[in-house]
Amino acid sequence: MKHTITLIPGDGIGPEVSAAVVRIIAATGVDIQWETHYAGAQALEKFGNTLPEDLLESIKRNKIALKGPITTPVGKGFTSVNVGLRKTLDLYANLRPVRALPNVPCRYPELDLVVVRENTEDLYSGIEHVVVPGVVESIKVITEKASTRIARYAFEY
Repeated sequence: MKHTITLIPGDGIGPEVSAAVVRIIAATGVDIQWETHYAGAQALEKFGNTLPEDLLESIKRNKIALKGPITTPVGKGFTSVNVGLRKTLDLYANLRPVRALPNVPCRYPELDLVVVRENTEDLYSGIEHVVVPGVVESIKVITEKASTRIARYAFEY
């Protein structure tokens, strides 16, 4: 069965890292068709937008993406591409698996843990303003709805 995955090569070292990951995945023999789209500085240069609509449609359609590191252009009006992806696609759960590797000495060889972090609220809400020059105030938004949703996700994972 062929799988279609949205590939976002990224900026800076992103294309090099993404190309290496694509080669590693190809070595597994899994039948993957890559749909390449751009975001960040590369997309801004090509399309005048850091998060083009065709990229978002590709991710929605394929329901999976591989994203390399992305640069957020410096200047007013540019939101982090990562934050834009989280908000637009409601990517609320950030999973960080931690597992001891076989044959690698470590203090906890049976370690097998997944950290689940809420990814759309708290300081990710992006509500901030300059109080006085050199001082920025950020508001940590935490709602019952988002807290319940991430707790449910963690316990059902």
